[in-house]
Amino acid sequence: MRALITDDLSPACITLLREGGIEPAVHLGASPDELKVLAADADAWLIRSGTKITADLLAAAPKLRIVARAGVGVDNVDLEAATRRGVLVVNAPDGNTVSTAEHTCALLLALVRRIPQAAASLASGKWDRKPFTGAELDGKTLGVVGLGRVGRGVAERMRAFGMRVLAFDPVLSPEAAERAGFELVALERLWAEADVLTFHTPLTDATRGLLGADTLARCRDGVYVVNAARGGIVDEAALLAALESGKVAGAALDVFSAEPPPPGLAALIAHPHVVATPHIAASTAEAQEKVAVQVAEDVVRVLGGAPARHPVNGAGLGRAAEPDAAPYLALAERLGRLAAGLAGGGASGGGPVSGVTVATCGDAAGDYLEPVALAALAGLLAPWSDVPVNLINAGPLAQEHGLRVERHHRPAADDYANVVEVTVEGAGGARTLRGAVLGHGRAGEGRFVGLDGYRFEVRPAGHLLFYRNEDRPGVLAAVGARLAEAGVNIAGLALGREAPGGTALTVMTTDEPLGPEVRAAVAAVPGVRDVEAASA
Repeated sequence: MRALITDDLSPACITLLREGGIEPAVHLGASPDELKVLAADADAWLIRSGTKITADLLAAAPKLRIVARAGVGVDNVDLEAATRRGVLVVNAPDGNTVSTAEHTCALLLALVRRIPQAAASLASGKWDRKPFTGAELDGKTLGVVGLGRVGRGVAERMRAFGMRVLAFDPVLSPEAAERAGFELVALERLWAEADVLTFHTPLTDATRGLLGADTLARCRDGVYVVNAARGGIVDEAALLAALESGKVAGAALDVFSAEPPPPGLAALIAHPHVVATPHIAASTAEAQEKVAVQVAEDVVRVLGGAPARHPVNGAGLGRAAEPDAAPYLALAERLGRLAAGLAGGGASGGGPVSGVTVATCGDAAGDYLEPVALAALAGLLAPWSDVPVNLINAGPLAQEHGLRVERHHRPAADDYANVVEVTVEGAGGARTLRGAVLGHGRAGEGRFVGLDGYRFEVRPAGHLLFYRNEDRPGVLAAVGARLAEAGVNIAGLALGREAPGGTALTVMTTDEPLGPEVRAAVAAVPGVRDVEAASA
């Protein structure tokens, strides 16, 4: 068997492959045309971020069984094409965990003790001590946003410095957090109590601009901010303004909204109370060896007939690969994502999710109960997971987070022949979203058809606004006016109500995301309450 290697990997990877009876073929810097020739007899393909594996390259590799990415992200692999061709894709989700956690802690320590600034001053020939008076971390409160592998690693290390740890993670159960020794809280409490905020989430609609002008205003005066996760989670313009006003005492950044940072970020990076590094949190010799070893081990396992430890795509998941399953899986994933947001997993941060129930109604939907449940879990977990989530790893990740998961099938019982129902239990209670697939087979189209007992029908796309209102004339027009003033375009509208003149549920899809200011404007309309927003 032959393993093609087209990016620079640790020598330990080569050794492991050979010990497993696999011959490594190293070809660095090959062109796409050369890669097509090289891939023709490859059983495995190992890469980092330099090689982009496209559908064309996969088609040129008839023997290929596994693609191994030595790192976390797999943006440079066409997952859909790989799954379609039955090629398993694996990665190394925790190989750089320690390095990233250690770098985050190093950034924090350097920040509060002003080490880079003091070192630069001394190197310039000065002996100036007073400007570099720092702060102790002992007794301070660390607010961790995202308790994935890296977030937990940071929390554990900073507890050794005497810090009290509060954490927000919408898909980690309170029981699992308690076993790990962390206190889970809602975001509002985190903003209010943390002396230091550190972020460990992916960049999604739920986390983009999570720390912005509005949330910074709710933080303690003199808070410290650390971001070694993804650029864009922290609104850089708002952060600079808060640094200049003194609201934020200091910031440590390893990631930026654009990399390398454009000239517009120069003022932030050069600010005297900022410590900035060029996205090097995972750049250690140990991390690079760990990720190479992890993927090499998975290649040996898979080519030897054993299951992979770190699968990324859904190859070999039985009925999920059937074309007729696609509409149900897409709908379930959107329902999971939306239900998580409405239960508190979105930027509003209402509290953690503790349980998920997925039900299918109707014969066709019931054929795909297991992959539908996994798709719903993937939608629930993906916005806050620090590793890619898919049909293969959604179940284990849910278990790792301590989520209680139930699956049920029932006969069709209403106007829709095939329904997917997702109920998410959170600190604020249970929320139930229903979706239906209209049509048959792969041509079926998903619709959202219900929320918490209200019935409506809306396409599952874009950004959604939900609110309850008095069922009387003028309310809808007033809400529309507020959205127009905010420059938000309404793409779709659906209404559900208990009875004429009672309480109605209004659902709007919009072309633009709905920030806190827009939600507040809608909530201020007389007769409107329970305003929520999420992305589908």
